[in-house]
Amino acid sequence: MQQTTNTILMIRPINFRMNEQTAVNNYYQKVIDNLLPQIVNSKAQQEFDAYVEKLRSVGVNVIVVNDTDEFDTPDSIFPNNWVSFHESGDVGLYPMFAENRRLERSEDVLEAVEQAGFVINNIVDYTDAEEESVFLEGTGSVLLDRANGIAYCALSPRADEDLFVEFCEDFEYTPVVFNANQTVNGERKAIYHTNVMMCLGETFAVICLSSIDDKKERKSVINHLKDGGKEIIDITEAQVNNFAGNMLQVKGADDTRYLVMSQAAYEALTEKQIETLKKHTQILSSSLDTIEACGGGSARCMMAEVFLPKS
Repeated sequence: MQQTTNTILMIRPINFRMNEQTAVNNYYQKVIDNLLPQIVNSKAQQEFDAYVEKLRSVGVNVIVVNDTDEFDTPDSIFPNNWVSFHESGDVGLYPMFAENRRLERSEDVLEAVEQAGFVINNIVDYTDAEEESVFLEGTGSVLLDRANGIAYCALSPRADEDLFVEFCEDFEYTPVVFNANQTVNGERKAIYHTNVMMCLGETFAVICLSSIDDKKERKSVINHLKDGGKEIIDITEAQVNNFAGNMLQVKGADDTRYLVMSQAAYEALTEKQIETLKKHTQILSSSLDTIEACGGGSARCMMAEVFLPKS
């Protein structure tokens, strides 16, 4: 199984803004005062377009689907939460915490991926769990070490342990479950998505170990990462707040590996961390300030990796 892909799916926003339904447990979202919604959306579109351009300029195959205004979907720019595409030809569809995010799931998006030359053999649909208020938000909640068959999940209101274990059985991964927290107004609260505090590359892992308060859980995660051959690059909670955990390694032209992150994430890293990362991969960063502030998500959240077989 490959850990990185050359093809990613991205959704160009049409109604981007701060989503009040996700803000209840995404503590990274902020209201940008004095900006009209259409200006917020316009800024997000500019950041999106520049980001896509950067990815394409290094040879990443980006499938862009334009969101429609059929529904009110302020977070459609983050497709990795509702869909995942696998080498087997399987597609996972996931139950979403926010009701307006459930409207993002779209046949048209799957058709666009097929039209781009990929084969979908089977859909594994977990969305019925929404009726029980049980959630697992795709590769936001689940981090896949595809090469080693290990899946990592930080539990939260958006990541249910039983459903995660079911996913691991269906897709043949060994589950590694833990709790990751951040300090909010002096209290430790669950980080809403695993991919905010952790990123898995082919030969490295960027992770905020101090967010895993339980020492046994922390040790288990470290051991699994080391067993998977990953060099661990530990980041701080302050760096997580600048989205330095929300990165994704992709393949560009000539199979060159790029670690994709926002400008804010890059600027939050220390020289030593950047040096260590550059031993493993090239770095590509793009400014996503509006998207990060209003959406509470960053570079990784915007990319749904496509591992499907070619038609």
